[in-house]
Amino acid sequence: MKLWDKNEPIDQLFERFTIGKDKELDLELAYFDVLGTIGHVKMLGKISLLKEEEVEILLQELEEIKESAIKGDFMLEEGVEDCHSQIELLLTNKLGDVGKKVHAGRSRNDQVLTALKLFTKHNLEKLVKKVKTLFELLQDKSESNKDYLMPGYTHMQVAMPSSFGLWFGAYAESLIDDLLLFKMAYQIADKNPLGSGAGYGSSFPLDREYSTDVLDFAALNHNVVYAQMTRGKNERSASFAISSLASTLAKYALDICLFAGDDYGFLRLDTRYTTGSSIMPHKHNPDGFELVRAKCNKLQNLPQELNMILANLPSGYHRDLQVLKESFMPAFKQLMDCLDVTIAMTGELAVNKEVIDQKKYDLLFTVEEVNRRVIHGVPFRDAYNEVAKLITSGKYQPDRNLRHTHLGSIGNLANDQIKAAFEMEYSWFQLA
Repeated sequence: MKLWDKNEPIDQLFERFTIGKDKELDLELAYFDVLGTIGHVKMLGKISLLKEEEVEILLQELEEIKESAIKGDFMLEEGVEDCHSQIELLLTNKLGDVGKKVHAGRSRNDQVLTALKLFTKHNLEKLVKKVKTLFELLQDKSESNKDYLMPGYTHMQVAMPSSFGLWFGAYAESLIDDLLLFKMAYQIADKNPLGSGAGYGSSFPLDREYSTDVLDFAALNHNVVYAQMTRGKNERSASFAISSLASTLAKYALDICLFAGDDYGFLRLDTRYTTGSSIMPHKHNPDGFELVRAKCNKLQNLPQELNMILANLPSGYHRDLQVLKESFMPAFKQLMDCLDVTIAMTGELAVNKEVIDQKKYDLLFTVEEVNRRVIHGVPFRDAYNEVAKLITSGKYQPDRNLRHTHLGSIGNLANDQIKAAFEMEYSWFQLA
């Protein structure tokens, strides 16, 4: 069954090519298509295109289809093109002519777009909740490790003392900026396109404000041509949010892969989250974080991938837009998996509390030595040159007591302020 079928023969190769991965992806989209259809049916009843009893039996049947989608029992029958066709087929088979009325005032274009926007909102919300879990874990790690110094690096060389508290807290704060992009993406997805038809509206007296309320959209895409233009913009906007969070996770994973290695030794991974070597019995490899890094680096390319599909498309619907789903829809689960693994491995991450006691970090406190001399009245440039000459001549003797001075200067992690900023952004999603 095809919603556009006019009983004309279709070449099988052409049909297989044009359907692509829709059958596979539509099993995930079906639940949201049912939601959109429920809203449409209610609206058709409100404007009297459906009788009250017709609305009642349609909604009852749609609820059953929705439950089958939730349970994973929803399937596309042989010869059925997509979930939209399957849902209408189920309604027609069960309800006869009443099922055939459900598509009045709607095109498959605004039907798909509505389902995609509902799908996007739902999955953005799921990711945001998982981000909160990671944020709270990083904050806890930051607080519990704020008194333990670690070497800071610039240009991949030892620079100045940092702390494990600062390092964990940095990634916690990074998640706040990621939430800003999630908010932007959610706001774009949270506008109702239903009723725009194929992009040119309908001669039926559709009540689009009513369907907006029923489907829990915050607002309406008013211009019907622009409503269809949001196919692509919706996916691209969400892809920027996905890419931003993926960037944070990839950088974090890279740090851990370095810092847990023997050459650094800052961190220790729980052996439950490592793999071994087939010939080297001592190995405990950070494969989990390496795969997070790789998968998140791939996700960072998602906006560009979508942009290349959307490039040079004029207004109106084009079949090119179907291809977006193949990259866009799986990206949410891929990122969720990366978050889950990151959370699990971070929870068991241990820090080396004595790492800076090693001789190779003797020069870590040279800035503190310069600052100590400045405090005692030496001009900064002179103090800098004095310490530099000691280092060059090999006469510099590190004062280990200076670590306490520096720890005091970086001990205020501003975690309370960071938590407040995160909660402010997170609460927006709760209100939305």
